[in-house]
Amino acid sequence: MSAVQASSSPAIVLRAEKITRVFPGTVALEDVDFEVYDSSVNVLIGENGAGKSTLMRILAGVDRATSGRILMGGEEVQFSSVLDAAQKGIGIVFQELNLCPNLTVTENIFLGRDMTKAGVHIDMARQRERAKELLARLEHDIDPDTLVDDLRIGEQQIVEIAKALADDVKVLIMDEPTSALSASEVEVLFKVIRDLKSRGVSIVYISHHLEEALQITDHAVVLRDGNMTAY
Repeated sequence: MSAVQASSSPAIVLRAEKITRVFPGTVALEDVDFEVYDSSVNVLIGENGAGKSTLMRILAGVDRATSGRILMGGEEVQFSSVLDAAQKGIGIVFQELNLCPNLTVTENIFLGRDMTKAGVHIDMARQRERAKELLARLEHDIDPDTLVDDLRIGEQQIVEIAKALADDVKVLIMDEPTSALSASEVEVLFKVIRDLKSRGVSIVYISHHLEEALQITDHAVVLRDGNMTAY
């Protein structure tokens, strides 16, 4: 079957081959192949429970495949953690918000990757300024000193996205990123996605909303019951 894509395909920056993930009593993924194209929006479509999030968690180092392999630049790679994947240029925006409600927006964005002075002291002023820049890029004027617990769910989703953008990612996975966003916030997100694509970032966009996904897709595949059913 032919992919939903432009007539000439760009290079493949990330490839998952024959990925299988078995949980007790359940085969979540079975021999799934998935390709991420350079500087493109790669959409993975499927109903809830299709295995989309499981596949992305494997690509982002959150989970390990039972069998299969992942390649970047033609070389096989293995991720033992999210940090491991991030060091190889893969970032993820989780569907389930992965924020600490008792910390500020800035502290959440730079949690585990603090900017420091002379490699010792945390440079809070520089982190706060960088947080403001990231939020402005997402067209939000959220105070970076606000506790995440005091934000609306939609605003927390924006912080989650800003957190992912803080890294110099080559591949950015977005797992149902619009689930808590308003229509205007979705438009801003799509604008950011197009900007990232123009800067050479490859986007993996997971959705079960076909109409929404087709607004931004360059390449699309369908996952159903743990199997790829369309390319």
